[in-house]
Amino acid sequence: MNQLAAELNSVLEGTVAGRLMSPMGKRLYFPKGIIAQSAEAKKSAKTANATIGTACSKGSPLILSAVAESLPGLNSEQAVAYAPTAGVEKIRTEWKKRIIENNKSLDPNGFSLPAVVPGLTSGISCIADIFLPENAVMISSDPAWDNYSLIFEERRNAVMHNVPFLGRDGLNLEAIKNAVREEAKKGTVRIILNFPNNPSGYSPTNAEAQALSRLFLETAESGADVLIICDDAYYGLFYEDNIYRESLFSIFAGLHKNILAVKIDGPIKEDFVWGLRIGFVSFGSKGMEEKHYTALVTKIMGAIRSSVSCANTPAQYIILKSMEDKRTPAEKSQFRDMLKRRYQKVRAFIDKNPGNPALTPLPFNSGYFMSFTCKGVSAEKLRLKLLGDYSIGVISLGDNCLRVAFSSLDEDQVEQVYRTIYDTAAGMI
Repeated sequence: MNQLAAELNSVLEGTVAGRLMSPMGKRLYFPKGIIAQSAEAKKSAKTANATIGTACSKGSPLILSAVAESLPGLNSEQAVAYAPTAGVEKIRTEWKKRIIENNKSLDPNGFSLPAVVPGLTSGISCIADIFLPENAVMISSDPAWDNYSLIFEERRNAVMHNVPFLGRDGLNLEAIKNAVREEAKKGTVRIILNFPNNPSGYSPTNAEAQALSRLFLETAESGADVLIICDDAYYGLFYEDNIYRESLFSIFAGLHKNILAVKIDGPIKEDFVWGLRIGFVSFGSKGMEEKHYTALVTKIMGAIRSSVSCANTPAQYIILKSMEDKRTPAEKSQFRDMLKRRYQKVRAFIDKNPGNPALTPLPFNSGYFMSFTCKGVSAEKLRLKLLGDYSIGVISLGDNCLRVAFSSLDEDQVEQVYRTIYDTAAGMI
């Protein structure tokens, strides 16, 4: 094993992170090579800096006119230079401030400085590399975002335990408890919690969040090590008053020393910048110190450096500018209100049209989506008929789940689209 990896492992020895780490996670390190030496030279080389492989003039990167004109608010360093492996320092500190602002119960010193990854998918994949050994079990919702299977099962050769997280009116707490307790008997629990959920569009109520807190505290107190990944891709898009308004990370990060909470979030959905591909990874665990968080971030840097090198530089500066712009809060509020009105239109339609023989809506109260459980009709065949006969696009997940992204429907489309879905499904039985 590389000496640098061994040093990081030594720092994490005796912590829940050290015990949860996969063989690959234990091997990962950040080399003191080109990137590290270049970063050191950038701070101290006043005469000349001949470290990094960029073409410069007078100390600034060269930039084509067409590129400069396409990014008029950025200088050449911000537009075309490499970003640090863990991200531009300012956006990392500003994002941590946002997490603290949005999660009042979270100890500001109880979690790491977020590391920048090229999208939330990359963040989930990096965490899987570090903490998911082959053949390990990852508990996930059923239905779930289809990329989880590709990341956990195909890339990591792990086993997904898909649990029906949702019942008739909300979380299926009994099913979640049974799955967690079964894994706890083996000494280790790994679970990913995605709220607002994709594909169902559900977020826990205040009471359900507290029930999850009690479950995982009980699990940790039993002696099991617990990895909780909070996939917060759709954070903040809440449409009902009784929803738990903070990330579940704020509960788990300081709950118990046997729990490692990982928050994976970013501006992709929160700031309506889907193609900029910027995400953040933060760690929290009761009793962990700065040295432990530094070691974990360094492990993330090793995963980033060995796969994609670094996240997109101009995207990070564009996000920073949007965070600093006085127009942004009002515009984001306007966009969220627009999505809420679409949600309300969908809710009104479903409430007025109960008892469809083919479709049962899963609980939904947030996010971009809602989904139906299909009975007596194949979700895939229904999808194809809607597309072929009515030019309406929806998503089938497996054979019995149909996802509808009301986020992409204008308000005046909702009634017609859902009426067509209902009538078509009923006619296929």
